[in-house]
Amino acid sequence: MFIGSAAESRENGNIYPHVILAVLKYLAEQDFSAMPGGRHEVVLPGSDGSAGIYFNLDRYHTKAAKDCRPERHIKYVDVQYIIEGEECLGWCPLSPDLKEVTPYDPERDIVFYKELVPESSLILMKGNFAVLYPDDVHRPCVAVDEPGEPVTKAVVKIPVTLLEEKA
Repeated sequence: MFIGSAAESRENGNIYPHVILAVLKYLAEQDFSAMPGGRHEVVLPGSDGSAGIYFNLDRYHTKAAKDCRPERHIKYVDVQYIIEGEECLGWCPLSPDLKEVTPYDPERDIVFYKELVPESSLILMKGNFAVLYPDDVHRPCVAVDEPGEPVTKAVVKIPVTLLEEKA
């Protein structure tokens, strides 16, 4: 996992994988206020298609950690980008200590866990992003303070194959 701010990524873009930098630039150019929620294909400049990259535009109210399940993905890397509001993101590395509560669903590319062991957390605010790889188990949508607040977030799904090193 790595985290950052949209402004910082423009200044220090050379430290990010090319496809991540291109996705962050793409997100910075969008007008999310007029965009409906749901799935949107991402076509990066200089490409002839989406390369399987898409994002879900989500508008929701954050909630207590006990009401948010830890998850991970296998085929996609997540870029979680906060457009409005703030949330707490729980995280831990994949380990044998984690207990699955819902087995891997290949259609949705998701597996759910009982809890994060050990749990670390951070606060994502407007303009912040977190890049989560398949070994990053995470708990999104958690309220920073009760009773929670409205959040608008784009969750970009990048096929892992686009980030694999070429020999």
